[in-house]
Amino acid sequence: MDRTDWPFFEPAHRAFAAELDAWAAAHVRDVHGDHDLDATCRRLVRQLGDAGWLAPAVAGRAYGGAGEAIDTRAICLARETLARHSGLADFAFAMQGLGSGAVSLAGTPDQRARWLPPVVRGEALAAFALSEPDAGSDVAALQCAARIDGEHAVIDGEKTWISNGGIADLYVVFVRTGEAPGARGLSAFVVEAGTPGFEIAERIDVIAPHPLARLRFTGCRVPLSQRIGAPGEGFKVAMRTLDVFRTSVAAAALGFGRRALDEGLARARSRAMFGGVLGDFQLSQARLAEMATTLDAAALLVYRAAWQRDQGQAVTREAAMAKLFATEGAQRVIDAAVQLWGGLGVTSGHPVERLYREIRALRIYEGATEVQQLIIGKDVLRHG
Repeated sequence: MDRTDWPFFEPAHRAFAAELDAWAAAHVRDVHGDHDLDATCRRLVRQLGDAGWLAPAVAGRAYGGAGEAIDTRAICLARETLARHSGLADFAFAMQGLGSGAVSLAGTPDQRARWLPPVVRGEALAAFALSEPDAGSDVAALQCAARIDGEHAVIDGEKTWISNGGIADLYVVFVRTGEAPGARGLSAFVVEAGTPGFEIAERIDVIAPHPLARLRFTGCRVPLSQRIGAPGEGFKVAMRTLDVFRTSVAAAALGFGRRALDEGLARARSRAMFGGVLGDFQLSQARLAEMATTLDAAALLVYRAAWQRDQGQAVTREAAMAKLFATEGAQRVIDAAVQLWGGLGVTSGHPVERLYREIRALRIYEGATEVQQLIIGKDVLRHG
């Protein structure tokens, strides 16, 4: 049974997944940014926009969105499908959604009209700037600050590990504005590339090439009209955004894992060994069985969380479970695929070697595995 035949989905989701899979196979299969990462990312975003695939990532039909609300199941199907074909294409899609998510969820009609249409068309790249050198999982520890000066906020400080850093056209930046202690004293602002006082301090290279950067703000003046949500509600805006897209990280891991299973099956069926093929051996069959079972279990958690959110239910616990299990499980599945491929599996540029590098970051960003464990554990203690 195809996963879209599960009762989590509606006919529109099934058609969407099938059409995107065919398009991705024809246009972005195994596309990587090995030679010109920035240009490849820009091209992928534009391709996705031109083909209409970015519409589910934003809310509001008037602004180019596929619906009035963000369809979490469609986002997860998109990320799973794209990740199976190209990790960079998945990244390009995900950042358009995450980077503009705060505008979709908490922006005014004017803000949404200004920033969402070019994001949907793939003409403007978006970024989500939350993490800092000394504040990652602990959002309440943010130090990048803004003071109000008339009709402007003046931002000083740094952000780091910012995806699309250096190539984005707009950044949703979370800063301390001091309305209350800790997480209750944060606000969110859109800072456009080229704003005086905003610079890319450093580009960051990682094991799976993606555009990442450290951002620096020095007396950066941003109009108060570019604040997303009310003063002091930045933490709520960030968490609302992450509640949508954290589940989609699990879906991307699922896509990587499914590609690894595809590659492992191809190897098991074709690798001649001792008068037969690798798949004839019970050890190989047991490994493939574990891979397939892990992926189906992960998919059920992912699409349960996505379905619940689309029904208007709280999904903090369910999204954490999905991200925890899917990312950790995909790591094991990909490792098993590398083992099935043997020496070729660790050859630079081989599909399973790329997957091995792609999956590792997913166990860290948008809430590390250990953070998900804390979220789940606390909720279990509270509610059973």
